[in-house]
Amino acid sequence: MKKIVLLLIIVTSFASGAFAQKHKIKIETNYGKIVLMLYDNTPLNTNNMVKMAKEHFYDSTLFHRCIPQFMIQGGDPESKHAKPGQALGNGGLGKTIPAEINDVNYHKRGAVGVARDNTPDKSGSDCQFYLVVGKTFTDAELDNMSKRTNRTYTDEQRKVYKTIGGTPHLDGNYTVFGEVISGMDVVDKIANMARDRNDRPNEDVVMLKVREVKTSKLKALWNKIRGKK
Repeated sequence: MKKIVLLLIIVTSFASGAFAQKHKIKIETNYGKIVLMLYDNTPLNTNNMVKMAKEHFYDSTLFHRCIPQFMIQGGDPESKHAKPGQALGNGGLGKTIPAEINDVNYHKRGAVGVARDNTPDKSGSDCQFYLVVGKTFTDAELDNMSKRTNRTYTDEQRKVYKTIGGTPHLDGNYTVFGEVISGMDVVDKIANMARDRNDRPNEDVVMLKVREVKTSKLKALWNKIRGKK
């Protein structure tokens, strides 16, 4: 009887959107796996990455720009067959994705952002993205940034930037549309690799396979009720 009641609650919750599926992307590299969770409040950029993953676009692309205490960037289609030492970062598919910049999503450590050039509307690349490594900041440093950018940090954001770190100077200028939920040790490893003057790692960091991970809260809860792991 209890299971029937719980099932009815679950079905009702699912119908109301309480168990809506979150988009997760798994990146398998030759240095380990990284899992991203993409945000619901950035549908244009989130859906674009999901689409690219479903089309297997990212397979064989490189993390071609990697800077310690800053970020690692990848997704350039020209990197798939790049020669050693070849400068990368200008490749794309001929369009940009509108910016979805807000005060909620910010450049904390592990944030997923959209790479872009000097687009006046801050629209971003249709394929290139970056993962924030960052560093920690003091209150004084955050105060100076706030004065320069006229951007106010919440108490929670300040706490994160002071204890966990990030790249707050990018806030307000680049779209953040997700975060790393597993594999930051891999991101750190990649960020600290020896690199050339263009910040391309001397040893290629290849995205061997990039796919959407199908996970359903409803399925997980139902399996828990049935006693399955």
